[in-house]
Amino acid sequence: MNASLAEDNLMTNVKKPADLFGINPIAAMPFNQQGEIDLVSFKSMLEHLATTACHGVTLFGIASEFYKLNDAEKQQLTEIFISTLADTNIYRCISVTEHSTELAVKKAKMYQQSGADCLMLLPPFFLKPDNAQIKEHICSVLAAVDIPVLVQYAPTETGLPITPQEMQSMSAQYTNCVFKIECNPPVDYTKELLALKPDAVVLNGYAGLYMLDMLKVGGKGVMPGCSFTEIYVAIYNMWCAGEVTKAQALHSKLFEYISHWMKHCERIIQVEKTILYKRGIIANDYCRKPGFSLTEEDELLITGFLQDFDDILQGA
Repeated sequence: MNASLAEDNLMTNVKKPADLFGINPIAAMPFNQQGEIDLVSFKSMLEHLATTACHGVTLFGIASEFYKLNDAEKQQLTEIFISTLADTNIYRCISVTEHSTELAVKKAKMYQQSGADCLMLLPPFFLKPDNAQIKEHICSVLAAVDIPVLVQYAPTETGLPITPQEMQSMSAQYTNCVFKIECNPPVDYTKELLALKPDAVVLNGYAGLYMLDMLKVGGKGVMPGCSFTEIYVAIYNMWCAGEVTKAQALHSKLFEYISHWMKHCERIIQVEKTILYKRGIIANDYCRKPGFSLTEEDELLITGFLQDFDDILQGA
């Protein structure tokens, strides 16, 4: 293939905001018992996710324990992430988490050059920058790349208030601006944002607690953890097929578990990793310290969860 054709092919494959929808799990980070990254498990986990009919996968979200990784590890993981999912229809999203605007811009450009289809952007919150500085940070990253950027709004984790009006203003200036809204609850915020910008692409995190409510008001998809992706895919497919009652019943069954585990962020990270381990997808459920020690109740709930959803998780 000559250079011109290669460039045309690359441009054809560039994702647009409308291409971001559906189920986009956040990749967990497998470690061995000594706390070193288990690259074999990481690759096999990605290969497993490629079989679940999910629409995207995101690396370096909070569920990836990005805050416990060094730069060299992130570089190696990025290369494996991009290459492992290269021949799939899954869009590959990488989160930019640097608190320095200059470093965030460099990482965004690097991830785009590495082959990421889109980015997620966690705004800086350490030492509480003011809103003008936060908006400058977000806009600098949006201006630095061509691919879609999911601006993450997670005030429970960051303590940062960003109004729907501010979000709309940024998206009016940058056409690659899309949103991951995970305030608790996210529905009213999303309705206000969509009233200001009806064509905004909004995905939701927070373990999918509000998945169906968000789809109902115009959300495009959900970004949960990755240990039981098949369940989210089943709910989403039922919803898209108009089987709303079935989707609600399955989501209600899931809600009983995730509403308990989402009481603490490190708790659900550990729960999800333990489920991945018990399903044989990764070799160890170790989380780098400090983390969350599962209670006896958590362990019982995990056992019950795997029994309750065995048919879906086994592909029956």
